[in-house]
Amino acid sequence: GLELDLRMESAPVYTDAAIQALAGEVQAAPPDALLLVNFWNSFSAKIFPLLDAFAGPVIVYHPVGSSHQLPPERFRKDPRVHYIHSIENFAALEDGLRAVHAHTSMTRSRMLRVSGKLTEEADEREPFFGMPVHGVPAAHFNDLFDGLEPTDAMRRLAEAVRANAGRTTDLEEKAFLDAARAHAAVLALMEQHDADAITIECLFLKHRKPCLSFAVNNGLLKPCGCENDLNATLSLMLGAELFGVGGFQHNPDFDTVENLYYGSHCTCTPRLRGPGQAEAPFNLRPFFHQMPKTLALDVQWPAGAPATLFKYHTEGPQLCAWAGEVVSSPECPPAGGCATRVLVKMRGVDDVCDIYPGPHPVLFCGDFARRARTYAKLYSLEMKGNA
Repeated sequence: GLELDLRMESAPVYTDAAIQALAGEVQAAPPDALLLVNFWNSFSAKIFPLLDAFAGPVIVYHPVGSSHQLPPERFRKDPRVHYIHSIENFAALEDGLRAVHAHTSMTRSRMLRVSGKLTEEADEREPFFGMPVHGVPAAHFNDLFDGLEPTDAMRRLAEAVRANAGRTTDLEEKAFLDAARAHAAVLALMEQHDADAITIECLFLKHRKPCLSFAVNNGLLKPCGCENDLNATLSLMLGAELFGVGGFQHNPDFDTVENLYYGSHCTCTPRLRGPGQAEAPFNLRPFFHQMPKTLALDVQWPAGAPATLFKYHTEGPQLCAWAGEVVSSPECPPAGGCATRVLVKMRGVDDVCDIYPGPHPVLFCGDFARRARTYAKLYSLEMKGNA
């Protein structure tokens, strides 16, 4: 759901005096956003003083039939106005409201980074969202994990994962218990630091790798990013708030013969459709790149499902969102890539390599590119994509 306090005026505002009074209120106590509804053709210009008075994002709902000839150019082209000139298009209205919800949530969130390069705790702030980012040494996670003995709750999690999997390949019992211990350590560290999201430099944690934990948490909209990647974790966070589903951080690759996008990584959630929804089928196999053999999920993405490739870059800032359709989850072998793999046909893209969004983009199951573009327009981000 959306965490919004939406306050509509109890009576229409249309006189010049009422417009000026409302503009004064908005300037004195700026809201997070404005929602303006106009049902009268000749009243469009009365909205302009409100746009002048408020520097933040504005949603203008202006149904078709309430304007004749061309709709006002300022509504259509202002960089921070989401202009809805359509017939009862509540999906577009939801896009705008979700954008406001997502941005407000991001400005109130806190990220935890676990780094092998730190020897003591450190703080920084992501500039666009003003988000506190707290860093701790990887030893904090390792010590927390090492101090945890297997509990009944951990054993139940391990058994549930095993029972729900389609097949299990080359994993010993210890891998299941270590995955459950890592999940407990991730949750404990996040609680200890009051974090809404976490990213861990995880490749060299040996038996402590949190692949299962990240898959579980992302499905519950608790964003967890791999490899201490700031932009990837911000993308997971923003996407979770904007789309209402968990994302799949991955390594990008490209089938240049078939012009298909290919993503693979080890932390894909099976809850591709969001919390409370049915899990996609998945298998269990070892993490590919380092010993010992730790547990990772091989999630089978549904062929034909819409998919959105998404990446937020704090540099810029910039947003990338590309809409496509799932082709398949190829078997390994012959396809490489740990441990979930998915092929996507991007909509209207002549050369799939042109969309390269940088390392560790995030794939979401759903058609969300237009909503991402709405967010970028409302908050004046540079936008790349095909929406």
